[in-house]
Amino acid sequence: MLNVRFIVKMLGVMFILETFFMLAATVVAFLYRGSDVYPLLISSGILFGTGFLFYSMGFKANEHSAGRREGMLIVTLTWILFSLFGMLPFYIGGYIDNVTDAFFETMSGFTTTGASVLNNIGSLSHGMLFWRSLTQWIGGMGIVFFTIAVLPIFGIGNQTLFSAEATGVMHDKIHPKISVMAKQLWSVYLILTVTETVLLLLGGMNLFDAVCHSFSTTSTGGYSTKQVSVAYWNSPFIEYVIAVFMVLSGVSYSLYFMCLKGRFKNLLKDDEIKWFFTSVGVITLLITVSLVYHNHYGVEEAFRKAFFQVASVHTSTGFATDDYNLWAPYTWLFIIYAMLMGGIKGIRFVIVMRNIKNEFSRLIHPRAVLPVKANGQALSSALISTVSTFILLYFTCLFIGWFVLMVMGIDMVEAFGLSVSGLGNVGPALGAFGPEYSWDALPDAAKWFLSFLMLIGRLEIFGVLVMLA
Repeated sequence: MLNVRFIVKMLGVMFILETFFMLAATVVAFLYRGSDVYPLLISSGILFGTGFLFYSMGFKANEHSAGRREGMLIVTLTWILFSLFGMLPFYIGGYIDNVTDAFFETMSGFTTTGASVLNNIGSLSHGMLFWRSLTQWIGGMGIVFFTIAVLPIFGIGNQTLFSAEATGVMHDKIHPKISVMAKQLWSVYLILTVTETVLLLLGGMNLFDAVCHSFSTTSTGGYSTKQVSVAYWNSPFIEYVIAVFMVLSGVSYSLYFMCLKGRFKNLLKDDEIKWFFTSVGVITLLITVSLVYHNHYGVEEAFRKAFFQVASVHTSTGFATDDYNLWAPYTWLFIIYAMLMGGIKGIRFVIVMRNIKNEFSRLIHPRAVLPVKANGQALSSALISTVSTFILLYFTCLFIGWFVLMVMGIDMVEAFGLSVSGLGNVGPALGAFGPEYSWDALPDAAKWFLSFLMLIGRLEIFGVLVMLA
């Protein structure tokens, strides 16, 4: 049986922690003397009251009897309920006047998708803009992963939750204690955020915009404080800073921590890093040539626009400084490839390609022992099978999403772009839902469906779909 008390207790802890983040946005609203103070305060009160009630109801829960089922359920429910409570300031304050759009905007924030239904972002108050960017910063490292860092305060264990939310293929344990590891990784996350904020200030952004964009960059989220995104500043320096930090934020933070410990070989030998930088570099070069030849950009401008957009979609961030819908149509294939790789993750692609190579070798040498290796380690057949299954399931979900959106009356190309973008947590799609447009024109049913795609994409499919099994 499920350990319901433990689930309720952990949800209570999550809600209490979300309250403190929301209060941070309330402080910002107060400093700017905005009318959004009251919606944020009311929402914080509702959130804290619910959290305290849940924690009290599960206070005597036996955490030792909790397993992976409880962990997966807690993680999935946390992301859904965080979005439900997180949308309250938008809805109560009247900034987004219907539940569908408020939930979509918040789910897009927490899953770091960055797709928006807002058509006048600049009209939002400072508190709302800050909360909107903060949802991405919280979701970037992981809601539950942050909670793990502070769980010892509540006297609760954390291995179950780590294994349930941790995404990717191989998880490098940089410290035997999960809570200590979580704190260390959050420290790296904070260092990147602060460093980018300082550089953006030097580039001419004010403190508020610099902090919000740093939140959205290091989380690979993509929410901007301006309707036209980063293009608003028309600054090559700012574009290069954000592009570089998007790439840096697309790298596993555990590798940065290893570097801080002096273990630079881990970074140089990592197969995913090699693939990631090669992929970004090659696509940027190809699109740069296209922009010079077809769109008649100057060489530096072509490189800058190409690098920024490639870094944005490859890391599933979603910022924009140019509309790739106006580029040569064949470059869209590069963009879609980068979107797919941002969702699938490079290490899975590397493993599958090496496995395919080995299968061809076995046709010539049937008796050869050909292990599939990643980062110098031979991988088990079970792990290779899991990776192959994930990729098959990923494309299955993508095509189901594509079909469902077309049934809802959306154009074929745009439906495909929306499915790829939603599942990959990218943000911009194709056509009328590209980087220059919001997703407001979508029917409500499509917004709820895409919110679900965002969720399963952020939790890497298995964690959510197993709840339906």
